[in-house]
Amino acid sequence: MVIRVAPRPPRGRPRVSVVVPCYRYGHYLPACVHSVLDQTGVEVDLTIIDDASPDDSAEVAQHLAAEDPRVRFVAHETNRGHIATFNEGLAAAEGEYVVLLSADDLLAPGALARAAGLLDAFPEVGLVYGFSRTFVDRPPPPRSVVRSWSVWSGPEWLEIVCRRVTNPIYTPEVVMRTSTMRDLGGYDPRLPHAADFLMWLRAASRGSVGRVNGVDQAYYRFHGHNMHLRECRGELRDLSERHLCFEILYEELGEAMPAHLRRAARAGIAREALIVANQAYRDGPPPADRAATVARLVAFAEELDPAARHGRFGRAYDAAVARARAGRRAPMRRLAALRDRAVRHVRWRRWRATGIDAAAGSM
Repeated sequence: MVIRVAPRPPRGRPRVSVVVPCYRYGHYLPACVHSVLDQTGVEVDLTIIDDASPDDSAEVAQHLAAEDPRVRFVAHETNRGHIATFNEGLAAAEGEYVVLLSADDLLAPGALARAAGLLDAFPEVGLVYGFSRTFVDRPPPPRSVVRSWSVWSGPEWLEIVCRRVTNPIYTPEVVMRTSTMRDLGGYDPRLPHAADFLMWLRAASRGSVGRVNGVDQAYYRFHGHNMHLRECRGELRDLSERHLCFEILYEELGEAMPAHLRRAARAGIAREALIVANQAYRDGPPPADRAATVARLVAFAEELDPAARHGRFGRAYDAAVARARAGRRAPMRRLAALRDRAVRHVRWRRWRATGIDAAAGSM
């Protein structure tokens, strides 16, 4: 069972190493770097790694490193890709705690001290996260009053996530114990889109998971050119990689991961695939390319969990396809759209408050 405790500051001034990989995000770098250097209550060191950007990112990074001795700059002569860049920076971290922060994101004021306080108080916790606010141009004023800390045992957090099959963590808000990161061996190159999700699952298999509640720990910039949108589009790829995360974890843990969790994860991914497929037919037959993707989603769901294909969401999909082929739209589709928005809002508020998302297709 999750425990909730009152927060307290870290002991002393722990050192936190922050790694900022950059590719074509030089115009975002100054704000990102200053959000790190302005952190209070901790000692920080920051490494910027430019992955052979074709713009002026390297020049911007060099200038920032020259301004502050806490900043180190590494430049790649050739592009190595984001996973290799992440791992290079994390392997060089020397602080007690470590953060991977994209060059287009920001830390909220005081975020590192709040996370370090939890890690200091609970030596068994290997990973701390919180809430990341999204923004486009300027970040809104942050919530700054900590309500509580949540601490889950690793197996408990794993079971929750295996049943919900969604990634409850954005990434910029994560602070990890450096020893945990080294034990995990970095990000897995087999998962260009979901390597972070596998990292959190692996961390939970090694120790407890903590969360700082009630405040904004980071800012996630949304600009339409985010790496995960640019390189890894599509529901099928997203769901396939999430499924692979659970399969890799199951193979690694063996008997330490109960078989019922693997079944739950497969059923959850299948359920989500069928929900996406159903929604694609809500307003009539989708375009041919979209219909082909939907068909692959349904086949993928049936492969993972044949029972789901003939259950509630599978039957809803069949009904939606039949209506679309007959030239009829879903009954009360506007009401259904309003209901979906309300459900998403309730789920979002619950996730913001607790750090745990609801399963797809539920409240």
